[in-house]
Amino acid sequence: MNRLVKNAIIALYSLILMALSTGFAFGQHKLPELPYKYNALEPYIDSTTMLIHHTGHHQAYVNNLNKALEQYPQYHSWSVDELLLKLNSLPEEIQTAVRNNGGGHYNHTLFWEIMGPAGSSTMSPALESAIIQYFGSIDRFKEEFEKAAVGRFGSGWVWLLKKENGTLYIESTPNQDNMLMPYYKLEGTPILALDVWEHAYYLKYQSKRGGYVKAFWNVVNWNKVAELGGY
Repeated sequence: MNRLVKNAIIALYSLILMALSTGFAFGQHKLPELPYKYNALEPYIDSTTMLIHHTGHHQAYVNNLNKALEQYPQYHSWSVDELLLKLNSLPEEIQTAVRNNGGGHYNHTLFWEIMGPAGSSTMSPALESAIIQYFGSIDRFKEEFEKAAVGRFGSGWVWLLKKENGTLYIESTPNQDNMLMPYYKLEGTPILALDVWEHAYYLKYQSKRGGYVKAFWNVVNWNKVAELGGY
């Protein structure tokens, strides 16, 4: 069985499992459309992984978030940002579900936006200048970001954050946690994010997370990063 057929079977199997586990729930939170096709990030991130990641994993987070909120109409008008910021004020019985699935929805929505086809954008002079100011060089910034990504034990995310005073810094969080949650004291706005869960890279890179992390630089949408950072 060649690799393409094998990946297609894995993709179909994964989607079936996701459908059975979530029941295709519907609600106020929706899966965002990708701003590009599933094969747009090839060869750095393969189309099969993108299909499973978006329509399987991300859809499951959306479905499970809606399911958790189903019996609580007072929260139906809340954005995912508000739910995460006020997580401790939610009923205790849904806090974990909102933390995991709301976090997954927020994180992935940002992740899709800060990627694009290879060669479709370049780092703006203002963004480049800011990165050099706080990290010494672009290469040094990438080294530190990669170190945080590879060093994140288990599953999680790596972030480039910008504080209100303009400071840029790198941080990582476990699972689907992020800076909006009250458990963290992470200042600033995320302007770059990388998913280091195995489902984000395993079909192509297997256990070689470092290879995936290095390949990520080829598909960063630097225009979106600059926009988020106000550069």
